[in-house]
Amino acid sequence: MAAIVPDAPLQSRVVDDKSPICIPFILSRLEAYQKTAQAQGGQNKRPFIIGLNGVQGVGKTTLVRALAETLEERQGLATLVVSIDDFYLRHEDQLALAAAHPDNALVQYRGEPGTHDIPLMKTFFSALCSGQPTAVPRYDKAAFSGLGDRLPTSTWTAVNQPDTRPIQVVILEGWCVGFRPLPPAAVETKWKSPYSRTLHKHTLDHLLFINAALAEYAPVTVDLFDAFIHVDAEDTEYVYAWRLQQETQLRAERGTGGAMTDEQVIKFVDAYYPAYELFAEGVRDGILLPGQPRCQLRLVVGRDRSVQVSIVI
Repeated sequence: MAAIVPDAPLQSRVVDDKSPICIPFILSRLEAYQKTAQAQGGQNKRPFIIGLNGVQGVGKTTLVRALAETLEERQGLATLVVSIDDFYLRHEDQLALAAAHPDNALVQYRGEPGTHDIPLMKTFFSALCSGQPTAVPRYDKAAFSGLGDRLPTSTWTAVNQPDTRPIQVVILEGWCVGFRPLPPAAVETKWKSPYSRTLHKHTLDHLLFINAALAEYAPVTVDLFDAFIHVDAEDTEYVYAWRLQQETQLRAERGTGGAMTDEQVIKFVDAYYPAYELFAEGVRDGILLPGQPRCQLRLVVGRDRSVQVSIVI
């Protein structure tokens, strides 16, 4: 059985120097998890859940595929990859959110915390954790001229069905996976910083809105994890260059109608960047501490996306 991995988007070529570091880490955590399950009688149907956070364009898709294939083929474990992107609000719900907060640029389009369907996410993971049949949502980012919409349930991938192996390992990946909300005073301090790239473009109450929304994510995007991988960058602003590279490749392959202009790319990344400025530091500090020491792996990459430093936290 092949690992269940969503279709990968077109992206610039990325050399995978990350999975050789990540796989031994995951296997060590998995071994500890399995020993605990055996000591408890081996009746636990809950899968081993891995969170994976990577800044946009860093090569997350390449890494996730390598991890899933290794777990499936070398370890014989039924493995499911889930993207947080597939839990974006339906188009109509995103429009309603934008209309309810017309002055808040952070929620006019999908992306920032607050634009995901948290009840759907919680229901889905509750079923997975109890070994019950469920289906993986699918989201089409190209729908409605790029505004996006959830695909019909008939297209979702069914798992834990009577005629399939139960899912044993789940990888939840996404650019904001692992983000934790901050105390409001800490948001204000970051907002006032003269070194911020994008926070000053927004009012404090708009930043506090996404911070408050993020509190609803933690029961899934932090608390469920048995292991966590953070693919960080020496400089988060590399994400602008990486996204520009991707769009340049798209223009070369599809023509100018198939990709964003450089100006559109900057505007696109600017919409996500406030969350990096607010929450990335907390991920670096270790989201599973103090309760789960040495369960987080942090990889720091350079501008060429190659690993410069690896740290177990």
